[in-house]
Amino acid sequence: MDMKPPESPHKGKTGIRRIWNALFYSVDGIRAAYRHEDAFRQEVLLALVLLPVALFMPTSGIGKALLMGSVLLVLIVELLNSAVEATVDRISLENHRLAKRAKDIGSAAVLLSLTNVVIVWVLVLFG
Repeated sequence: MDMKPPESPHKGKTGIRRIWNALFYSVDGIRAAYRHEDAFRQEVLLALVLLPVALFMPTSGIGKALLMGSVLLVLIVELLNSAVEATVDRISLENHRLAKRAKDIGSAAVLLSLTNVVIVWVLVLFG
């Protein structure tokens, strides 16, 4: 019988233990992004303003969900972009066209998510 070792020592956890560990890994990730990423800190401040504003806007529940979802999407995309950048930098700090491409594409995703915030807010509030 062919017994392959697990891909990662962390993949063996299951059930509630896996969920509990995942929660703390996620909190660690948010803390690391906040500590090390200026853009993430700026977007968190933006979210701290816009999320409460969205709750009190005179719009439907769906409108509030769209407003809040567009803001949270920026944080999600920024976290993914920061993960790509950290991975690229971990592999090599030398200037390479593929490293630049990866970082530029991540940055473009953040820009599109910020553009999405503007479009959603304008359409929900004035459309």
